[in-house]
Amino acid sequence: MNLQSAFQDFNPSKFLVYICLLLFTFLFALRLDGAIQWSFWAVFLPIWFWKGTAIIGACVGSFIWWRHPQYRVEGEGYVHYKAMLICLSLHILLLMFELLACDKLQSGRHVWILVFIPLIFISIISIAICVWAVKHDRSFEMELFCSVNILQFIFLALRLDQFINWSWVVVLVPLWIVMSLALIGVLYAIIFAGILIRTADVNPDQRRTSVNSAIAYSFLVVPILVFLVLLANKLDGDSMLTYLDRKSVV
Repeated sequence: MNLQSAFQDFNPSKFLVYICLLLFTFLFALRLDGAIQWSFWAVFLPIWFWKGTAIIGACVGSFIWWRHPQYRVEGEGYVHYKAMLICLSLHILLLMFELLACDKLQSGRHVWILVFIPLIFISIISIAICVWAVKHDRSFEMELFCSVNILQFIFLALRLDQFINWSWVVVLVPLWIVMSLALIGVLYAIIFAGILIRTADVNPDQRRTSVNSAIAYSFLVVPILVFLVLLANKLDGDSMLTYLDRKSVV
């Protein structure tokens, strides 16, 4: 196997985020099930490492930007720098949410509406960031996720503070809608990949990319959907599975 071709699309930053989220979900599930008695500040260590790496990277990038004026005259230099500052701002707001959530879980001295305010603010500004990203051909996965889930964040805060007593299946309706659209996208990716496989005059690289995308989307969307269904049943008290059983699906 050609390792260079196998890792040509490898993204170190996304790999770091996924590893940190994997460790956090595992530790968080163990903590909720009572298998470990760590402080929530310790459980959130993978999240702190992720945010610390992002902030340090942005500081180093800004230092290099200001110390080397030649980077400012490049055609895409300002766009890259603005994208880095936007990403840093979102990570700081997300860090505020995580700090408030961790403190709430540890001490219980805040209301959940206060905890979710940074997330709701991120969702609002993410709409404008998505428009900017489209104009400048930048990726905006996190911004798109936040912007389409603003209603979900509000429902979660209200439900956790007992302002509404809806079933969790109803509270998660915005996520059901998003996951339904994601399933449609997965089906489209699978059908498109099948068409390219049967088409003789298609570039092999394009065929391989479409197949890899279809497989990746399937392994991402389907486990998340199963996880949400199991989580809703657990929160409504309709299942005896542990939190670790549910998060092991993801």
